[in-house]
Amino acid sequence: MPRRSVRRAIAHVVTACLLVAGAFVAASVRPAGAVTERAEQVVATGSPITSVIESVVSIKSPLPWSDGPHPPACDWLSYLRFRDANGPADYSNADKIFLAQPGIYEGAGAFDSVARNTIVASAKLGKHVEFWALDRRSNCLEDHLGVQAGLAAGGSTTAIDYYYNHKPVNGKTFPGFIADSQLGWLGNVGIEQTVRDEYAVMTTALPNQAQRRQKFLCGGHSLGGIVTGFFAEWDFDGNAQTTSDAGYNQCGGYFALDTVISTSLSSLSGMPANDGSGTGGIVAIASALGYSLTQAGLFTGVVPRSLQLPVVINPETMNLLAIVGLAADLNPDAPTDLTVKAPSDFNVNTTLQLLFSKDFLTFVSGTPSVRSFNLTNAAVMGGLLDDNSEPLSFLQSSVGFFKGGPVVDKDFPAPGGLSSVPLLGPLANMIFGHDTKAIPSQPSGPLYGWLNYNEVGGPNDPKAMDRNGNPFTVATKEITDIHELARSFAEQPLNFTEDYFPTKLVTDIFEGTAPQISAKAPHLQALAANPTVTIRAEDGLIAATAAPTNAVVAPGYNHLDVVTAAPIQNNGKPETSSTTLANFASGLP
Repeated sequence: MPRRSVRRAIAHVVTACLLVAGAFVAASVRPAGAVTERAEQVVATGSPITSVIESVVSIKSPLPWSDGPHPPACDWLSYLRFRDANGPADYSNADKIFLAQPGIYEGAGAFDSVARNTIVASAKLGKHVEFWALDRRSNCLEDHLGVQAGLAAGGSTTAIDYYYNHKPVNGKTFPGFIADSQLGWLGNVGIEQTVRDEYAVMTTALPNQAQRRQKFLCGGHSLGGIVTGFFAEWDFDGNAQTTSDAGYNQCGGYFALDTVISTSLSSLSGMPANDGSGTGGIVAIASALGYSLTQAGLFTGVVPRSLQLPVVINPETMNLLAIVGLAADLNPDAPTDLTVKAPSDFNVNTTLQLLFSKDFLTFVSGTPSVRSFNLTNAAVMGGLLDDNSEPLSFLQSSVGFFKGGPVVDKDFPAPGGLSSVPLLGPLANMIFGHDTKAIPSQPSGPLYGWLNYNEVGGPNDPKAMDRNGNPFTVATKEITDIHELARSFAEQPLNFTEDYFPTKLVTDIFEGTAPQISAKAPHLQALAANPTVTIRAEDGLIAATAAPTNAVVAPGYNHLDVVTAAPIQNNGKPETSSTTLANFASGLP
């Protein structure tokens, strides 16, 4: 077995043992929030950046008894710790620690590339920083065993068989994706639990508040910027007159990755939020009522506890993304068998048809199906996540383009050119992204492969043109190495995606002016209390008018690129996110 495969196998067997052991620790009888145990295990991956050491850290932090029955694994918090191999092993001696909240449907593994790149960029400035990527509490529900077993076996068949064909791995059979009726406790996991979990990580690591403020930089990607805003304003001891416990006093600065540090989702679009001032508190009253009704719905199950869609966004399809990443990581140029072996049910079929249909008629008729195309594993992954094919902007990265056969314009689910339509254009860009979409056009034809980001514009680039005679993409628009993206999906012990996103987290944010929430986050001066760096993806999700005037614009980046970008870009320069974060940290006391 090649050295890289051996290293992967060892790393993931060790990690699997660690996580399984954590899952079976008996529930603590101590009060909710008491931290009783901590475990850390080094993780080995195939990353070409060997100067960064990664480990997975888990701490025991029981949920409140009132939340109801839940798996023992959900009494643990986990995060990925990245550090400089040439720096101090003791994190308390690091110059700074970036503490990152993930976006919606996102797990700790999504920060893999930006964490490594930031540590390397900081080392060049003479600074030893760490990057801690947080996993939300709900990720305790995910079962990574099939992907880990596939990684050790060197192929995706093991994973497909485990999740979809009822074949056991190490004596365990996949119990199935969890029904919402089994997630009653998740209806209590909202913004308060999320920020308290972050506080638990920080106070466990560094009990001294002054040291926390000197070491930690708090921020996140996408929704993580909004969560950070609430964290900054939160009153953790319930006494607004004492501020040493306030969230903003735990951080020395904030960072925003294609997001803003705010407590309002409307701020992401550049629209002013109505906080009820000047309206006699009508908005706050409405929010209070809405909060109560929503919570009643979550308690009874009328409102789903996990925010999902019938297709594209649900545990089955999110898990399938991890398997696609596994296949692209291990055998990127091999003809894929995933389209044959993936389950043929309504959920998967509709998702694949939605993502790979060139127009509405193709989607409705189901012909041609993506299963009839010859694609490499890398082409499947690129087709699912690249900005020239993935229709949803919050899932887009810039990883290259199709090669090996002709392509045509993709007009589904949105017609091409919609972004240039007055009034509709900005909304279309937020939902569908900025880029012209393309799709392979010859079923049962040639083998379609994938040009990596740094091959676009090179001698092997067919330079495909859209219907207007313009290239679908150019080198300056390609940002992320598809091999590294696949590695992040396949090799991280904490997943890139989030299968069971808690509905209550986003409803709490929508109803943030309700006294049930606002009374616990009274420190309105918090967002101005610390320096902030904002990195906006030029073709990302956040409107230009939403970002601060001093925001750093990452040229050509899409929404995911701010966390997945390759360290060296096609212009020969270091990537924007990590160099900006490194410069920000090095300039702070």
